[in-house]
Amino acid sequence: MQTMEAYISVKNATVEFPIYENSHRSLKQRAINLTTGGRIGNAAGKLPIVRALDNLSFDFRHGERVGLVGHNGSGKTTLLRMLSGVYTPIRGDLRIQGKIVSLLDVSMGLDPDATGFENIYLRGIMDGMRPARIRGKIDEIANFTELGEYLNLPVRTYSSGMMVRLAFAISTNVEADILVMDEWLSVGDADFRAKAATRLDALVDKASILVIASHDLALVDRICTRKIHMEHGRILSDEPVVHDTDTETAIET
Repeated sequence: MQTMEAYISVKNATVEFPIYENSHRSLKQRAINLTTGGRIGNAAGKLPIVRALDNLSFDFRHGERVGLVGHNGSGKTTLLRMLSGVYTPIRGDLRIQGKIVSLLDVSMGLDPDATGFENIYLRGIMDGMRPARIRGKIDEIANFTELGEYLNLPVRTYSSGMMVRLAFAISTNVEADILVMDEWLSVGDADFRAKAATRLDALVDKASILVIASHDLALVDRICTRKIHMEHGRILSDEPVVHDTDTETAIET
């Protein structure tokens, strides 16, 4: 049976957030403009709304590595959350084919009262994995964390660094057709960061499509094939990233 290629297709998608409290409205409008970059408007019932994404259209296909750039509040993270299923467009069409894995907040979903081992099972179940599949991965995840006997203790007893190690090990031990990231993950001390970088590189290489939001333009130019510049929930530009292979080859020789 032939496997169908992953894709993302977005046509005229708009995401809006209503504001239910109207007290100090002008102050709230200013604050929301600063924090979201969205456009303030009114719904039909005079309810103030923030338009976080405004009529976006694009297609991402197999092999593409897409970098989203723009200032804080330009709509990058909202777009990633829409692609991950957190937000639904109020207008337009969103179609995704392939398994999508989101690394927006790797610590999200950890139960502080459950042990490290129990959290591995819980996250696996949340990701739709069967218990037998989780059991086959648990030793690999445990070894990667380097937490040893701490995995038998409740996560609430962990330091922040230990918690991030556990969350990273669980979140990146997946098979993704589409990988969605908000900034490149860098966790732990120097030795663990090197190991984490190797795993993340392998995860990205295996994914059919990568969508990453980042303020690091050098990173986007290095790992992406396409760059989308966003501003106030709109796409200002969408252009290929040109890798000067001839120059790189000349330098190497």
